[in-house]
Amino acid sequence: MSGLLRIRWAIAPEIAPRPFINCNRCGGTRPYRCSGKFRVNANGKRIDVWLIYRCTGCENSWNRTIFERCNRRDIEPALLAALECNDPALARRHAFDAAGLRSRIARVKEFPDITVRKELVEGRPQCASALWLELRLEAATPLRLDRLLAGELGISRSRLQTWEERRALAVEPEGQSPAQAGTRRHDDPHRSGRRGRPRRHHRARMRLK
Repeated sequence: MSGLLRIRWAIAPEIAPRPFINCNRCGGTRPYRCSGKFRVNANGKRIDVWLIYRCTGCENSWNRTIFERCNRRDIEPALLAALECNDPALARRHAFDAAGLRSRIARVKEFPDITVRKELVEGRPQCASALWLELRLEAATPLRLDRLLAGELGISRSRLQTWEERRALAVEPEGQSPAQAGTRRHDDPHRSGRRGRPRRHHRARMRLK
């Protein structure tokens, strides 16, 4: 399409979610940060694996269960090797699994800090009359979609809202048609507040004004 600028944003959260654990050293509930290290304990054919967290106040440890009394044959050799050598990518994947962490701990703090890597897919900025964005999210983030778009595009959220009202902006979550996505406002106070968060894949199309 003439005048179309296509850009892909790879979005990566910077700070992993932190569970609040009762620290027996500090004498109260404290946030714990992921150390990026696994603890693997083998007892015969059974293996236990934990991801180690540290108290931000005193470095006291808390072990988050990854595998519990698991038969060694049920763990792929490559995965077991990655656990034993503290593979950074694997540790990061578990550290940013906020849903899994909440299944074990009631209070978890998430952070909106992100880095965005931008890749030009098609078109020339100086000739663009319409912008197509593909947002690829590495892991969940509490950052709202409207704040993300406004911050990275250098515009106000009220301007985004105006574009939506004028149908100059459409957001299409992966697997949802443009008709289903419509032009829903991302700053509407939905019940859970999560519908306005970036998903794993989002596509935003806008006419440049």
